[in-house]
Amino acid sequence: MATRLKKTGGALAAITLAGSLAIQTVGGFEGLKLYAYRDVVGIWTACYGETKGIKPGMKFSKADCDNMLIDSLVEHEEGMRRCLKQPDALPIETYVAGVSLTYNIGIGGFCGSTVARKLNAGDIRGACDAFLMWDKAKGKKIRGLTIRREAERALCLKGIA
Repeated sequence: MATRLKKTGGALAAITLAGSLAIQTVGGFEGLKLYAYRDVVGIWTACYGETKGIKPGMKFSKADCDNMLIDSLVEHEEGMRRCLKQPDALPIETYVAGVSLTYNIGIGGFCGSTVARKLNAGDIRGACDAFLMWDKAKGKKIRGLTIRREAERALCLKGIA
């Protein structure tokens, strides 16, 4: 599938369909905030949901946030791929849904998840259904996460429709 996102000198180069879909998907779920804020469980966050290195009072331009998103998606996609036996065999929509989930729950969360286990077993439908398990933060069900997981599940299932 060769779906890697590529960044060259702060700009996208030769972005693939999967990369483009991942940017649109994650950006759409996360929204854009050009300043540091505490998320629903108190974690300092900025831009499209970045948490790494974010501290109170930080401010960003849209270009800064776009570059951070691309860098994070590359990192999370590579991490997701390491956990999957045959990532290039997945339908593109399923793959992009996986990148979105990995971006949101982290590489360790994804690699230890039922989603990854079922994808590796060839059970794409079961993997898509398992997205719905990830609608909590600190043990509390979060409406926004429920909505996101339902949308990711629908995208995931579109790949096998």
